[in-house]
Amino acid sequence: MDPLEPELRVIKAAEELAATLGANDNHTVAAAAMDAHGVIHSAVNLYHFTGGPCAELVVIGLAASLEAGPLVTMAAAGDRGRGLIAPCGRCRQTMLDMHPDIVVAVPSTNGPHMAPIQELLPYSYYAPA
Repeated sequence: MDPLEPELRVIKAAEELAATLGANDNHTVAAAAMDAHGVIHSAVNLYHFTGGPCAELVVIGLAASLEAGPLVTMAAAGDRGRGLIAPCGRCRQTMLDMHPDIVVAVPSTNGPHMAPIQELLPYSYYAPA
């Protein structure tokens, strides 16, 4: 589905933060997420050879530390003008586990596309509750 105005604001927040990253190889991706109250939270990844956290995971942790409640929209953007990027598999699984109703922005040939996390992770593993 095409993004609505609130979802476009999340994409813009991620892209604007990514544009500030410059040439720092430790921070190459920015993510933004909107909570159920309409507040946008933003964060960057922390690259490390041990597999440091992706920006999506950092923003999930940031929102949790602020007791933001459920996240409803997520977008990530790459540094150096890469624009909107799709989440990796680990982030997809984490979003499904932590925020199963979240809608995620992904790039497509026709511009940004919004997809429920379940569509991005078909035949997914569900952790026992």
